[in-house]
Amino acid sequence: MDGRRHAAELLDFLDIRPGMRVAALVVGSGYTAELLARAVAPDGVVYAENPRIVLEASEKPWSERLAKPAMKMVVRVDRELDDPLPPEAKELDLVVFNLVYHNTIELGIDRDRMNRALFAALRRGGRYAVVDHSAREGRGLSDVTTLHRIDEQAVMSEVERAGFRLFTKNSFLRNPSDTRDWDDGQEVDASHHGISDRFALMFVKP
Repeated sequence: MDGRRHAAELLDFLDIRPGMRVAALVVGSGYTAELLARAVAPDGVVYAENPRIVLEASEKPWSERLAKPAMKMVVRVDRELDDPLPPEAKELDLVVFNLVYHNTIELGIDRDRMNRALFAALRRGGRYAVVDHSAREGRGLSDVTTLHRIDEQAVMSEVERAGFRLFTKNSFLRNPSDTRDWDDGQEVDASHHGISDRFALMFVKP
């Protein structure tokens, strides 16, 4: 998955380093969580959250991945997204939402509450990264359930409402040739794997 997920570029964008305290939301079977764990080793920590509905499908591969030596600094977090992190996850350096922010709309999550909780968990100057599949400009949340895409501006508005400020954007996942009118959740055929236009936003807690 490294190639189509652009793993090296993602880690560069996150500017993640050994010793950092990090949280990752909706990690599924743990691909992104392992990337983060390897990057914060040997003495960092990654709080890796999954809600119940995701664990129904990913419990087995997630448990198997957690058994790997590379995952020893990962703290498994089974919590719902309205209040995604345990009390001890404080003064974090970074929170990562990789390709799944749009799913919070489908799940009916109180995103204002969620984003406020993430704001509280970060240290001052801590960062919040949101990477997701891009809907066409102006579509807002309209394409979330049909195309598994979300309007970049809609994400910015929600996150900034919690007190965050946009720090930077990165274009390493952009694909101007993507028509953004097909369902990225299904990836209609092999030729579409990993080619959706995606935005990468980095916010900061002032």
